[in-house]
Amino acid sequence: MDLERNQLGLIGTPGLLLIDMIEGFTDPACPLGSESDRAVAAASQLLALFRQQQWPVFFTTVLYRDPSQARVFRQRVPALNVLTPDSRWVQVDSRLAPAKGEQVIEKQWASGFFKTDLAEQLDIAGVKSLVLVGLTTSGCVRATAVDALQHEYPTVVVEDAVGDRNLQAHRANLFDMHAKYVDVQSLEITLAELRQLAAAHTLIPEQA
Repeated sequence: MDLERNQLGLIGTPGLLLIDMIEGFTDPACPLGSESDRAVAAASQLLALFRQQQWPVFFTTVLYRDPSQARVFRQRVPALNVLTPDSRWVQVDSRLAPAKGEQVIEKQWASGFFKTDLAEQLDIAGVKSLVLVGLTTSGCVRATAVDALQHEYPTVVVEDAVGDRNLQAHRANLFDMHAKYVDVQSLEITLAELRQLAAAHTLIPEQA
């Protein structure tokens, strides 16, 4: 029996979080990577709209500067050891290159919130709801989505703009996230919702 749940939608100033859309995950030549062209293309459309509206945009990358960082995680998944400062794998995919002023937040574990200053940066930027895109659906996207809920953000995961090395895991985690934590919806619906939000903002007179 399905639990009753409400579609929360996006409110206030939305923030776009591009989770680990780095060369190491978008390039199949990397042991951590997979073919991600569809997700990158969808994320690019969202990025363009957020920039047009001057809404906050944040990126995450996974990067290890010290052997002690995320020691158990790296023992569990040794391929993570390629994500070092001198590696191109930690760079944001050039198709989504951050613009001036857009922050790239370094993380060592799955969630974009865990042991980073993401929550503080979202608060400073006045973000009231989140749009999540990135890689991978069953890993860092899911972990960040759960933490977004736990930080009290109404959150949308855009199903066209996330991806996974395992299609079954991708589908199962989209289903589960939507069932419990966040709104999972298409790029088309999300763009329409964002445009409505932008139009509503322009109708609200500026405070004196």
